[in-house]
Amino acid sequence: MGQAQRVTLAPGTRAAALYGTPDTVEDFRCNYGVNPAYVAPLHDAGLTPSGFGAEGELRIVELTDHPFFLATLFLPQMRSTSSQPHPLLAGFAHAVKLASSKL
Repeated sequence: MGQAQRVTLAPGTRAAALYGTPDTVEDFRCNYGVNPAYVAPLHDAGLTPSGFGAEGELRIVELTDHPFFLATLFLPQMRSTSSQPHPLLAGFAHAVKLASSKL
């Protein structure tokens, strides 16, 4: 039903920092994607493209100035376990912990 695809991470982004590697393989459960005509307007509106498929298609976006806003077109939970949490889910949990300690 799904498929695994390589995702290349943009240097200097939160996604790249969380993974600690220039690319990864992720599980997709659909063939949907972002219309390439909307990538520039999304960037202009404040979203940072931070992950791309093999043909340059957008796979991850983030808001740089937000404590943790990262959206994917794949399912990080599919490669996550309690003993080895997915880097994006571990990053989210860390951001929540930091935010709750400031309350």
